[in-house]
Amino acid sequence: MNQETIHNPDRYMGDLRQILSQGKKRIGLLVGAGAPVSLRVDDNGKLCDLGKPIIPDVTGLTLHVMDKLDSGDLEIVNALLPDLGKNPNIETILTKIRRLSQAIGNAEILGLNGIGYERLAERICKHIGEKVAPVLPEGTNPYTELVSWIGGINREHPVEIFSPNYDLLMEEAFEQAMLPYFDGFSGSHKPFFDPTSIANDKLPPRWSRLWKIHGSLGWNVSGNTVIRTGKRNATSLIFPDHLKYDQITRQPYSSLFERLKEFLMTPDSILICTGFSFFDAHITAVLDEALEANKHTSIIAFQYKNLVEEQYAFELAKKRPNLSVYAKDRAVIFGIEGKWQPGQPPSEEWLQIRQTFWEGENSANFLLGDFAKMARFFALSQASDFILAKEQEVKENNAEDISANNDSNSPDKVQNNA
Repeated sequence: MNQETIHNPDRYMGDLRQILSQGKKRIGLLVGAGAPVSLRVDDNGKLCDLGKPIIPDVTGLTLHVMDKLDSGDLEIVNALLPDLGKNPNIETILTKIRRLSQAIGNAEILGLNGIGYERLAERICKHIGEKVAPVLPEGTNPYTELVSWIGGINREHPVEIFSPNYDLLMEEAFEQAMLPYFDGFSGSHKPFFDPTSIANDKLPPRWSRLWKIHGSLGWNVSGNTVIRTGKRNATSLIFPDHLKYDQITRQPYSSLFERLKEFLMTPDSILICTGFSFFDAHITAVLDEALEANKHTSIIAFQYKNLVEEQYAFELAKKRPNLSVYAKDRAVIFGIEGKWQPGQPPSEEWLQIRQTFWEGENSANFLLGDFAKMARFFALSQASDFILAKEQEVKENNAEDISANNDSNSPDKVQNNA
């Protein structure tokens, strides 16, 4: 009878916490569409624990766009769906439409020619832009906590953030904290994309790198280059088709994907994934190739759901032992699947730390698949006074109790009590 493999989350989180707090390791983050779902707001865009996600995940975004399309556009999109495989999302739909716009010219399919499909793609991008345009709310939130960790220590290497998200939440978190970052654009009036600058590491490590590998709100074409407009309504360059685009519009994406490959091929690097489902074939292919080619790199994927529901990450982790998948109930580590089970805590203080990544004593819920929980874990890991603050609070309370005791036993107090 085969014995169930056990993975102790204390061990792995202790190791990770040490890496996060030292500033010596080359660390990258892949922040997927699930990340902004952890940031909840009310109808006025204010932080609210019981509110709605500030931006929906890809499934929610797909439903939003389908709901916004007029009857004619919706009829065409629905007719294309059977050719797009199981559970197509808005990015898959957009890619199909753009390929048709490039391929058919003046011929017509479903009543639209190439120009008609190009305009349909523009309308879809407009609806996407409407949904991913919210401003980062004021106050402490997962994005500000993640940036707090990034800027909290001196680093030997810059933190590199790769994101397929179109929103500007990460940019605003850096700017609220007044921490410098570089996103591949140079200039101040209308910053232009500079692929040469992406390939080198001449900027100081305190400058984080933010790579929007599927494009972003605010990107647009101007003459023979791509510029960053600073506006939220420039949506023409979000998620272009990767295979058949002219050289100008393809340039940012090819350079940014190359940067992801280069990061993963750099020895002794670690990429931490959050909010990423591994459904995106382009990104997952890059990760797979790098894991195979460079055994000295490693990827940790924090997944929100139970392992059986994280099929794409699960399958890749079984094939590539340098990819570890930490799901809510189980994990795949070094290619071996097992259930989570905490061990004996090494100290009383560790019980406080455990609460940042583990839910309860009797449940089997690993928490860091939630972007908000992961950001909090990161922020606390670089603050060495996390436990000390608790101890200091206890000491102060004890001191107050002792003082109160001494006061109550003083001659004056005794006399008054008498």
